[in-house]
Amino acid sequence: MILVTGATGSIGRPLVRRLQRAGAAVRALVRDEAKGRALGCEFVVGDFDDPASIVAALAGVDRLFLNGAGAQPADGEQPMVRQQKTIIDAAVAAGVERVVKVSVWHAQEGERLAGGAHWQIEQYLKASGLGWSILQPNGFMQNFITGQGSFTADGNLVGAYGDAAVSYIDCADIAACAAALLTDRPGDGETFLLSGPQALTHAQIAEKLSAALGRTVRYVNLTVEELAAALRAQGLPPRFTEDVAVLTQGLASGTAAPTTTAVRDLTGRAPRTFDEFLVAHHEALAALAPVLPR
Repeated sequence: MILVTGATGSIGRPLVRRLQRAGAAVRALVRDEAKGRALGCEFVVGDFDDPASIVAALAGVDRLFLNGAGAQPADGEQPMVRQQKTIIDAAVAAGVERVVKVSVWHAQEGERLAGGAHWQIEQYLKASGLGWSILQPNGFMQNFITGQGSFTADGNLVGAYGDAAVSYIDCADIAACAAALLTDRPGDGETFLLSGPQALTHAQIAEKLSAALGRTVRYVNLTVEELAAALRAQGLPPRFTEDVAVLTQGLASGTAAPTTTAVRDLTGRAPRTFDEFLVAHHEALAALAPVLPR
């Protein structure tokens, strides 16, 4: 039995579908019963902060997909560290054999925001005695259809990336890699850096969005200070906005530009291109930004 946490998210939904098609026994941990029913698989209603629900969800489970992030707190601390450590402890107690964890691109000790938190969890998992595989994906293509601070009110892209490129990845490809590790091959004790097939600047991404939508989308490059101020204007906590701005400035050095072969190595096929992603999600993208300037 495979337990999928974060089952209704951008990675969890395609993972559940893929595991079902493969004939795997799968159970989803969800917070919303209606969303659990919509998945069409066995599910348990629970929460990362409810230990009893975690114990119930892990009953009879031998493989665990560990994904999910805590909300962004004003004080800068990440509840995700405490939450995922609790799940790892419960997995040990339940006799789980293997864990496939979703982390972030090159998670490092002391990194701001999720990177440092994921690094702590990775070290805890490695020391747990469980079999483990870690997926470290680059930025999600889905960020351009879920919002995630990418668009201004007038429909342009903003950031402080300069001319640096990012090898964004489709979450469906992350799910495919997770499914391979959970069903087809051990991958024990390995960390996989996941990228899309090409690195694009945000100006290039804006051009592709324009072509896909038949509307003009521009990339507006901001200074770190301007980006932090724009995020604060959206009501985000000052410490969080500062961390986002500094992290984005770091990406401007090109650290997220490399591409890897991990998706092909794990799944036997190339990852989806950004153009293919836009075709697959055209309706969702169009609904997100109906007022893009022409």
